[in-house]
Formats: sequence, C-alpha cells, structure tokens
Amino acid sequence: MLVKTSAAAVQGINALVITVETVISRGMQYCIVGLPDTAVRESHERVRSAITQSGFTMPRSGVVINMAPADVRKEGAAYDLPIAVSILVGTQLINAPELHRYMIMGELSLDGSVLPIKGVLPMAIEARAAGFKGIIVPKANASEAAVVNKLEVYGVENLREVAEFLSGAATLQPTVVDTRAEFAKAAGVFDFDFSDVKGQENVKRAFEVACAGGHNIILIGPPGSGKSMMAKRLPSILPPLTLGEALETTKIHSVAGKLSRSARLMTVRPFRAPHHTVSPVAMVGGGSNPLPGEISLAHNGILFLDEFPEFPRTVLEVLRQPLEDRHISVSRARYQVDYPASFMLVASMNPCPCGYYTHPTKRCTCAPGAVNKYLNRISGPLLDRIDIQVEIMPVPFDELSSRAAGESSADIRARVIRAREIQARRFANDSAVHCNANMGPRHMAAYCELSPDCSAILKKAMNKYDMSARAYDRILKVARTIADLAGSENIQPVHISEAIGYRNLDKAAWGATSQNPLV
Repeated sequence: MLVKTSAAAVQGINALVITVETVISRGMQYCIVGLPDTAVRESHERVRSAITQSGFTMPRSGVVINMAPADVRKEGAAYDLPIAVSILVGTQLINAPELHRYMIMGELSLDGSVLPIKGVLPMAIEARAAGFKGIIVPKANASEAAVVNKLEVYGVENLREVAEFLSGAATLQPTVVDTRAEFAKAAGVFDFDFSDVKGQENVKRAFEVACAGGHNIILIGPPGSGKSMMAKRLPSILPPLTLGEALETTKIHSVAGKLSRSARLMTVRPFRAPHHTVSPVAMVGGGSNPLPGEISLAHNGILFLDEFPEFPRTVLEVLRQPLEDRHISVSRARYQVDYPASFMLVASMNPCPCGYYTHPTKRCTCAPGAVNKYLNRISGPLLDRIDIQVEIMPVPFDELSSRAAGESSADIRARVIRAREIQARRFANDSAVHCNANMGPRHMAAYCELSPDCSAILKKAMNKYDMSARAYDRILKVARTIADLAGSENIQPVHISEAIGYRNLDKAAWGATSQNPLV
C-alpha cells in the first residue's frame, strides 16, 4: 500500500514541501531514499520504538520510504513524525482520510513523545502557501507556527495523540494567536534606557544620527568611557519593527533554533554581540548543516562588535560584502544558500593597546608606532564602510555624580521615527531602499545635492584628510540624515560640517605625534 504524507525542508530561511512516500511490501528491509542525511537514516530505531511505546505494532514486512523531491537533501530528525504516521496508515493501523490536508513535522522520542524542532515558522508559511488546511507540529512549537494566520495549527505531545486526531477518534483545539495584538503589546519594551547615561551628549547625538539613517558607527575611547554601556541601549531608540520585518526576523531565528519556547513573534530589533573569538563561518553562516550566521541573526537590527581590532582579520573582512549588498550568499561544494543581512554595524575599540592614548589624564604607555599598528588591524576599506566614526571620552566626576536624568530613549526615538518617516516617503517607490544608508548613486544624485558653500566645505575636508571616494559618499549620506532630523529639505553647511566631524578615524587624521590626534 502506498501512502503519501506531507512534510517540509528548510532551505536558507524558506521552506519547501517534501512528500514522504511509504510503501509497505513483502520482505524485511527498511529503506529510506531521497537524499537523507544520517539523522534521517537513523529514524528507523526512533520510529520503531515510538510506534511500539504508543500501543501499536511495528510491521514485520518491508518498508520503503522515498522523500521527494529526491534531489533536495533532507536533514535532521524532524521527519520522524511524518514517517511514523505514514507507516501507521500504510499498515492500516489507523485510517486517516484527511491526511493529505495536513503538513506534519516533529522529532520522536523513544517513548513516542514529540520533541520541538527548528524552522517551524517558515514551514507554516509554506504550508499556507501550498494550500494545506493545517499543520501538525510539536506542542512547544505551536505558538511559533500560529503566528501564520489562515492556517490551522495543532500542537501535539505524542504520536498516539496524532494518530487519534487523524483517525477522528479524538479532537484537538488549534492554537490561535492574535498576531497584531501580540505585536502591539510587546513592542517598545526595553531593558535599557538612555536616561541612565550621564553626559556623553556628543555620542548620544551620533547614535541618534546613526539610528535615524541606518548608518554604521564605531566608537573609539579609553576603557570605562561607556562604549559598551551605550551600545546596549541602541535598540531602545531604533524605529519599531514593522509586522513584515518582525516576521522575516523571526523566520531567521526560527531556522537557527534561537527562539525561546514561549516566543511567538520577535517584536524588538535583534542585538547580536558575538565574542571576538568568533569564526568566519559563525559570522556569515554555513556549516555542514547550513545555518544563519551572526550577520543574519542581526538582520533588521544591530551587530555589535566590542573590541573591534581584537577580531581576526579574516572575520572582519567577510563583513565587507554584506555591508554593501545587505545579504550574504554562502556557497559550498554541496549547497548554496542566501541569507538576508541588512544590519546596522556598531563597533567599539580602544585607541591603542594600553587604551589610554587619547585619555585626558592618564598617560599612554605604548611604544612608538603602536597606535598605527593597532589601528591597522582594521583595513581601510572596512573603515570606509563605517559611516560614523566618533571619539568618546570618560565622563567627568561632576556629570557622573549628577542626579539629573538624561534625555529618555522615548524622546530620542520620536525624533528618529520622524526622520525615518521622511525617508519612507522619499523612497516609497523603491523597495530596495529603506533608509539613507541604503542609497545608491542614483538616489544620492537626486537627494544629496550640495550648494556651493557645502561643496567648498566638503572639498576642503577631503583634501585635508585625504579621504577616499567611499568616505565622500558616506559623508553625503550622513549629512542627508542630519538634514532629515532637522526637517530641512536641503543639506545646509551646518549639516555637512557635522557629517565631516563624524569621520574621526580616517587614517590621515589619526595617529599623529600629539597625545590627542583628534585635536
């Protein structure tokens, strides 16, 4: 008897419908074909034990399972449940007249329990797109799948429960999630607020400009000046996720298995802060079983790299292409996958190995030339891709001990949202551009036109600091964002001057013989 059960395979951050075809025939052989990996081939023992422990009898006849399409690699233990169901139906232990209307996924324990799996959200999206009535998933994943509307989502705890539901012997209540209500309820809740920050008004302003235009930013300053502390508060001033962005971000984290069991939909922009020992593969994604890397987990959010020069050069250089293209293609001998990687890069570093090169009171103990050598760990092309480069100094005692609260994140965020709304209207007809940082040459020619006064200021700075053509583009983009924050239709000299001031780390301007090279 031939039985067909529907499952799914995740490719990148999207899913593909897989048909599990099972034939029960004479013989004793148990065979799985269709490009299964080791975990799928090992399903025999899990399925056999789960069927027995659930009160059924494993057939003593031959079982041949084909997973179509056969040229797509099937990975992981999530196919245990559809394989077990197809065997039960094929041996006529249960009658499931509506089996074809459901997609089924889940890993089986030896006692028949259904264990949680990765990538349920893209599977549910594909199930709805393919016209299935519902999807049967582990109960721990039901809330995640229920984010998809117009699809019945059934969370199950064991194989027996699935068999009774499909045969009509028992009923299950579908899991229902009001996606928009959940999204509105949880959005805007943050653990950190900029009102806790004492002083550092120039750095707060730089962060505001960066968030308003989606610009990459690097902070350089001595230890204890507040670089990491302020960076952790950045999500609180970023514009809120749209429902589409939240769904896309949740898909990535679902595929990577990073969602908590209670998570339904991500409502806060991701903040990823990998340690400087991270490998290139962990940063960009891939591996023997391809998974999204840190740059994709930071999609629609922030990638924070603390102690920037301590990262291996190979790790830093792989960031160059994603920073420009906003996606990453991972090509290996056996596969090629594309992951989105539209993130805002936030980096921090000390000015020198000892950390006190620019400190106002402590003396630098580094050897001559150590500052340039330390900065040279970061390539010039990578620095060019960082729009805002700002110096940060320790907060004086008088400001540190003040009881006055700083400006709240909500106030800063309101200005950022207004600037983003201006950009949304500006780029309404271009789906590939969402903020000023994404502008290409065509957009810059249309929206970054400079007056003679602005051109004179920029020309003087370019010649003085020997800036590259990419730095020129970055200055124009940042100036456009500053003008948006001011509500100005055109870029004014004050805007271009402020944007030039955010290029502190251009190599011709850094590492001078004075104690403070930025003066």
